[in-house]
Amino acid sequence: MKEAMESQADNHLKRQLNDTSDKGIFKKICINTNNESELNCDPCTIPTYSDSIKKYHQILRTEQNQSEYQIEMNKTEETLFNGVEISNLTKRQHKKYLKMLKWQEVKKEKRAKERLKTKEKRLHAKANNINLGPSRKELKRMKMIDSPCKIGICIDLSFDELMIDKDMAKTIKQILRVYTENRRATAPLQLYLTNFNGRSKSEMCKHHGYENWDINFHCEDYMKIFPKEKLVYLTSESDNVINDLNADKIYIIGGLVDHNFHKGLCYKKAVEQGISHGQLPIGQYFTMKHRKVFTINQVFEILLRVSEGKSFKEAFEMTLPKRINMEPSSKTDSQKEVGE
Repeated sequence: MKEAMESQADNHLKRQLNDTSDKGIFKKICINTNNESELNCDPCTIPTYSDSIKKYHQILRTEQNQSEYQIEMNKTEETLFNGVEISNLTKRQHKKYLKMLKWQEVKKEKRAKERLKTKEKRLHAKANNINLGPSRKELKRMKMIDSPCKIGICIDLSFDELMIDKDMAKTIKQILRVYTENRRATAPLQLYLTNFNGRSKSEMCKHHGYENWDINFHCEDYMKIFPKEKLVYLTSESDNVINDLNADKIYIIGGLVDHNFHKGLCYKKAVEQGISHGQLPIGQYFTMKHRKVFTINQVFEILLRVSEGKSFKEAFEMTLPKRINMEPSSKTDSQKEVGE
């Protein structure tokens, strides 16, 4: 009998909390403030609560507008794929669209399996006193300013006008991966974004809260921020090979996704500005069947691994995907030493 009465009281309270009339809102405020003596009063007679009721209605209207906006966005997303109507997709685009739909079906299940696997790994490590290294929370506490690593990495975002919207979005996406890698590092690199304005900034604004990220954002060009003698532009066209990283240098990565439409652009810019340039030593360890051009996040991760004590060869093997056709170089160790 007692349990039935408690259940009935709980249901009554739930109905009160779901009531969005003025009286219902007033009761909700009374319940939240433990002011039960005024529960049966008329809310209009108490000035202190009238402002709260008005504010509450404004919040409800905002939430309703956001909900309606999200419904419209979902409808738009259902009829468009990468900004193109589904009915107008090419054969190749339609294939990608079907692949995306298939991924959405299995995504939640795959994420759940990954979480379960991670949980089991932690439990196994705890039971067997295995050290899995610092947790993600601990890593996030490590800021660039406190990092023992002072090697500077600058991403040059001065190529906005050379990219279509799709490639501009890819550039920012790669920078997000760079930020993620740096935040998870035990000794983060000193990361800078220069020429951060125009389209690159507009695209970044889609990611709310980016202003609070542990990145040095600059709207100016790197030439106005750093001494000229400290700058080294990374470009595959350079004849200079970088075999080690110098803490006194700022290594520049071109923030450009161009699908080889603008070959040699970063090299040309470095020469015109009269700054040092160099390429990563992948040719010393691997023979590649295409140009030695990698994504922004791949170059950054290679540099990060080397800063952590890995060799360039190990960094290449850890970072570059297996699908890239890389064959071991035929150079002997003595030839490599001469090259170095």
